[in-house]
Amino acid sequence: MPKCEICNKSINYGRKISITRSQVARRAKSKQKANVKRVRVIKDGTPQRMYICTRCLRAGAAHNL
Repeated sequence: MPKCEICNKSINYGRKISITRSQVARRAKSKQKANVKRVRVIKDGTPQRMYICTRCLRAGAAHNL
């Protein structure tokens, strides 16, 4: 799984908790993957392809390279 090359965001681990009225809450392991795109970026005057998360893309962090 690729991770963001700007903020190093990758997989988040946690637990899903199902809550019902009559039963004890059940827990299941889960993981959330970062929304990472492969984008063409100009870095030091040369075009390169980098993996960047959509939050960094929206913030314009790719333009500051």
